[in-house]
Amino acid sequence: MVELALPQNSKIKRGQRFEAPEGAQSIKTFKIYRYDPDSDENPRWDSYDVDTSACGPMVLDVLIHIKNTIDPTLTFRRSCREGICGSCAMNIGGRNTLACTKGWDECGSTVTVSPLPHMDVVKDLVPDLTHFYAQYASIEPWLHTSTPTPKTEWKQSPEDREKLDGLYECILCACCTTSCPSYWWNQERYLGPAALLQAYRWLADSRDEATGDRLDMLEDPFKLYRCHTIMNCAQVCPKGLNPAKAIGQIKEMMLERAV
Repeated sequence: MVELALPQNSKIKRGQRFEAPEGAQSIKTFKIYRYDPDSDENPRWDSYDVDTSACGPMVLDVLIHIKNTIDPTLTFRRSCREGICGSCAMNIGGRNTLACTKGWDECGSTVTVSPLPHMDVVKDLVPDLTHFYAQYASIEPWLHTSTPTPKTEWKQSPEDREKLDGLYECILCACCTTSCPSYWWNQERYLGPAALLQAYRWLADSRDEATGDRLDMLEDPFKLYRCHTIMNCAQVCPKGLNPAKAIGQIKEMMLERAV
């Protein structure tokens, strides 16, 4: 398991404890990071003893149960509940993952839940992904062509289409990027695993005609080359993708054109 750092704050304090209702038989404790930047209070850990027999099987089900029945002030993101949208990405038990696909029975008796590490926190379990999305936009994730648009569609052979497998499935949950130590220390300049995976998705697309421009944009000591192949990104990706491999392939393209 990849153990990740918690949100940066040296003064996280012990918060409230919410006990399970009387008569509860299947109790599991969820230790949840709480922080409201609009208040003067430091971040804290609140503990919730939850009757899991009243919840669905996933950590997200527990969070919804806590918000609906125990503590309505708890704040988190969620949407599809099917591992597709990436909204509920958070750090559960020291590992970045999606709350909607992480079963609480996979965790120990006490489950720690915190926002994605080394990101500014909007509130509680909600990280500020503004910079992350801006970096994704900077790689211009759309088809660039100079030839006239065909009357039907841009055609692609099955072999060329297969080259995009393992790339297009990224859901931009930021689990990989926020698990990367290089991104923790250089996120203002290093694009990070998710953005670079998407950059290679367009470099690998046989229909795209801007390979040179795309490589020029990435030719930078920090944008690309801060990756040291630690492999945290591949270990935590909820879709089973390998951003480190894609980054390595971009580096190979850089070398090939330099020869």
